[in-house]
Amino acid sequence: MKQQKNKWWYVLKVIIGLTILSFFISIIISVFTEDDFESLDGNTALIEISGTIIAEKDVNFLFEDFTSSEEIIKLIRKADKNDEIKAIIFKINSPGGSPVASEEIANEVKKTNKTTVAWIRESGTSGAYWIASSTDYIIANRMSITGSIGVIASYLGFSGFLEEHNVTYERLVAGNLKDVGIPFKELTPEERALFEKSLDSMHNFFIEEVAENRNLRKKDVEKIATGMFYLGAEAKDLGLVDELGSEDEVLNYVEKQIGEKAYIVEYKQAKGFLSSLSQVMSEKFFYIGKGIGNSFFTKARLADSVSIST
Repeated sequence: MKQQKNKWWYVLKVIIGLTILSFFISIIISVFTEDDFESLDGNTALIEISGTIIAEKDVNFLFEDFTSSEEIIKLIRKADKNDEIKAIIFKINSPGGSPVASEEIANEVKKTNKTTVAWIRESGTSGAYWIASSTDYIIANRMSITGSIGVIASYLGFSGFLEEHNVTYERLVAGNLKDVGIPFKELTPEERALFEKSLDSMHNFFIEEVAENRNLRKKDVEKIATGMFYLGAEAKDLGLVDELGSEDEVLNYVEKQIGEKAYIVEYKQAKGFLSSLSQVMSEKFFYIGKGIGNSFFTKARLADSVSIST
């Protein structure tokens, strides 16, 4: 027993030590990694969108790769202001995430005066595909997964568990729907209908954006907006991507558009120690189309355990 306690105490000390170390390293990185991109040689900006898309940096993503819309928007604006930059490549390896963050990035992409191209390597689904669709051109690997135009909401219900263990949920609310989605009770038909209505609205927004961005008829997008993902080869046939290929095809497209050889300048998000460590520890792309909106219920139901994603 004593050895076990010592083991856990050792693990706790390591975690505390890493946390303190990451704090100081993050400070150092924030001071020394504010690159003056405008002074770097190159005519094509490369911005990576990887992992879950979120609005702000969050401690919940300690060991998971993520993309912050705030950071990406800063990078897009820097590239857009740089007269030397003629094109922006968005290198995408993401299952999606927050609907708000995805739309923020997509809107910023459409504001730029540069040639924009999305390069989907392994995964560009849900919110990440929303972003890709806002670019001028999409190139995807034929075996990548993309699309997944849908919305998912879920939470763990504990009402049966509580009842089995003789634990009661005492409901005290001011406002009949104040505890909607709380995991300690089952959804009522009214609550379920309200959730479905919100999800349908979000799904419709997603469909409309894809139809407009890709110059497709809304009714055609509706037919394929089942939430199912598609391989790159399938997505091309459906009009969701323009070309199949990899880096060579991306550079060829850029060079045709800007009329000169493409020289890449990487515009990077500032990352701390733990964020870098997460790239080694996390296994990505096992959650296909993680979906739009982890933030939806965070905003609407701050205290609830409900999750919605694109």
